[in-house]
Amino acid sequence: MTIRPRRSVLYMPGSNARALEKARTLPADSLILDLEDAVAPDQKAAAREQVLEAVNAGGYGEREVVVRVNGFDTPWGRDDIVAFANAPIAALCLPKVESASEVNAVVQLLKQESSTLKLWLMAETPRGILNIDEICGADKRNEVIVMGTSDLAKELRVPHTPDRLGMLTSLQLCVLAARAHGLDILDGVYLDIKDEAGYAAACDQGVALGFDGKTLIHPSQIEPANKAFAPSPDIIERAGRIVEAWRAAKTEGKAVAVVDGKLVEVLHFEEAKRHLAIHEAIAARSA
Repeated sequence: MTIRPRRSVLYMPGSNARALEKARTLPADSLILDLEDAVAPDQKAAAREQVLEAVNAGGYGEREVVVRVNGFDTPWGRDDIVAFANAPIAALCLPKVESASEVNAVVQLLKQESSTLKLWLMAETPRGILNIDEICGADKRNEVIVMGTSDLAKELRVPHTPDRLGMLTSLQLCVLAARAHGLDILDGVYLDIKDEAGYAAACDQGVALGFDGKTLIHPSQIEPANKAFAPSPDIIERAGRIVEAWRAAKTEGKAVAVVDGKLVEVLHFEEAKRHLAIHEAIAARSA
């Protein structure tokens, strides 16, 4: 079981050299170096060169580095993709993806550049949500779905309330599609960086909805996300006992085991193994 922790995924503006430097020291699991929303039109070309220089210089350690390019149909999108096609990054993040054909167009361009980069796909429009199943299955390069909840709330004309009631259907549809295609999925950003209690509740809701991690807009949000989206010590302790009990039962030729008075079947064993794998992957990053 190969698992990469993506508990905390921090957006960093590609036009801000200090931010790109600071990102090398932050305890985020992943970084999205942004050429899209965070960069003004007249700074797009300069930001592209600055981010390319930063990733080529390295120094990001175990942090997974992803570049969010501009949309394929914008004046900058194609040049962004070509520029980073063979750069030392983990993936390209594509904004506002609405169809499988958009993914296929990017894949064809990457193939022309002999690139093997993975793709992170942003779900942030009604059409993108409605087509999320075919988008997820468009190509084997697809690795992560990223919720763009700010744009989604605007497009749906729903208030961005703490319970996100108007977006719950969209969020769950995307989780379903991601799981159906074996992809990771990241929750959207929380905009009020001073509202610690609200942010903690949003992280807890993201965990309850099935997300693997959360996208962030400020370094202060990293540690709470790392804690919320990691298995708790109690979960890890119980997972270890479930795995031990299940293996002992199998040795005795039994199809079930009992832990804390509760029946344990193969589905509980598999879930416990996943929790332990996540825990081990996190521990390896911290070593």
